[in-house]
This record gives sequence, C-alpha cells and structure tokens, in this order.
Amino acid sequence: MIELMIVIAIIAVIAVIALPSFSSNVSKADRKAAISMLLTTKLQQESYRQENISYATAAQLGNPSVDYYTFSVENVSSTTFTLKLVANSSEKQANDTGCTTLTIDQSMNRSPASCW
Repeated sequence: MIELMIVIAIIAVIAVIALPSFSSNVSKADRKAAISMLLTTKLQQESYRQENISYATAAQLGNPSVDYYTFSVENVSSTTFTLKLVANSSEKQANDTGCTTLTIDQSMNRSPASCW
C-alpha cells in the first residue's frame, strides 16, 4: 500500500512539472499556425494588389480564419494594409502572454517582434 502511494505521489509531481510546459508548447504551436496564415494572407494581398488598384479587405480575401484567433484587415488603401489576429478571450491562446495580438503590414513590419 505504501509503494502504491509513493508511485501516485511521483506521478503527481511529474504531472505538475510537465503540464505547464506542455501547455506552453501547444500555445506556441498554435501561434506558429496563426503566423503561417498571416504570411500566406500577406502573399494573397500582394497578388490581389497586382490585379486591382488597392489591397483587399477581409471579405475580398474570403475571410481567412485560424483556430483561437479573430482575423481582420485594417488600414486598407492602394499602398497600405495591416493584417491582424487577436486571440479569442475564451480560448487557450488568450494566455499566450505578450502574443495575444499579432500584426503584419505590407512592408513586413511584424508586431510584437518577439512572438514571430
């Protein structure tokens, strides 16, 4: 009986140590998927601009989506755009400290730089 209690205690300690690390890695992986979507959408913007006199709105791009984030296009004109992802407050990405809002513009200015 004592051996079983020791085994359970060891498993509990390992779980307490491993779970935060696992959650952090999952958040980073989801953020990388979001960044990949932003980069793909930036290329779509450039392609759209070659055919039209301005950059596209979110609706013209087909409202791209990625899990755990809300997508928007801001500052759209013939020379500028900003793609923006904001973590959904009720989802796990809302705990991705400092990286809950990701943006990229036509000049590849990325924010926050530490999250890319």
